Amino acid sequence: MQRYRDLSGESGVVAYDIGDGAITVKFRDGERYLYTAESAGAENIATMQELARAGSGLSTFISRHVRDGYARKLD
Repeated sequence: MQRYRDLSGESGVVAYDIGDGAITVKFRDGERYLYTAESAGAENIATMQELARAGSGLSTFISRHVRDGYARKLD
């Protein structure tokens, strides 16, 4: 996983992994979630990938737009 830059210094996201039509997000509490185009929508996944690369806004976007739209929680 790549470390999330967290430009604000306040994000709940600490790392991410971008796949084809998917993104895995690791949160500050250690929990990891897989979001896919099927579970969260292709446009949302594209936005999440952009925000992850930019290092800003990912946690806020997830809480406002995706919420529980993950495909599965990872161990």
